[in-house]
Formats: sequence, C-alpha cells, structure tokens
Amino acid sequence: MREGVTPAQVKAARIVAASADLLQIVLLPAFLPGSPSPAADVIDVVVALVMLRLLGWHWAFLPTFVVELLPMVDLVPTWTAAVFLVTRGVEAPAEPPQVTVSPRPPLGPKALPPERQAPPDSEGS
Repeated sequence: MREGVTPAQVKAARIVAASADLLQIVLLPAFLPGSPSPAADVIDVVVALVMLRLLGWHWAFLPTFVVELLPMVDLVPTWTAAVFLVTRGVEAPAEPPQVTVSPRPPLGPKALPPERQAPPDSEGS
C-alpha cells in the first residue's frame, strides 16, 4: 500500500470491493452459473484498477485478481478479503473534538483595566 492513503480512500476501497463481490455472488451466478462470465471479468478488471488508484500496489491484489478470473471461484468474496488485508493497519478518522462554549461571567468594575473604569463619583462638589 502506498504512503499517504487517507481514511476516506480506505472507506471507498472497502465499499467498492464489497459491492463488487456482492454483485458477483448475488447477480451474476443467476445469469451464468458455473460458466466463464465476461461481465464478471470486466467487473474484476475495473475493481483492480480502482484498488490500484485508491490504495496503490499490494501483493494481495495479484492473487485476488487471478483467482477472480476463474469460473466459480469468483463466488468467494476475495476482493473484500484482500482490501481488508491491505487496509488492516489504517485507522479510522478520529471524531472531531467537541467544543463547549459557556457564557462569560458578567464583568464587575474591578475586572476592567484602570483606564476603562468609570471615574469615581465625587460627592460634595
């Protein structure tokens, strides 16, 4: 995996991998069970390119790509497994800190600097 991969890229890669595996497991076997499927191969090529773009090169992508091209083996969620293997050390983004603003206490005459204080009342003049 290349340096500088953001948590957003990891999340996107995981969503793409899980979606591709779900699509191949649920939809494509209904149309072409047990046979080589050009649609599944196109999905695998696109997913491989997306993974290389998002995460960079990792050895886990090569056997995953080869296995996905074999009929009936693509019924195993290999893209999802490979992406989780590659991104297992990337931490999720931390929650932003909570900021609490409390009202200021009222300022008394002693809290003001001397130049801003009101002049003393002169009684008797």
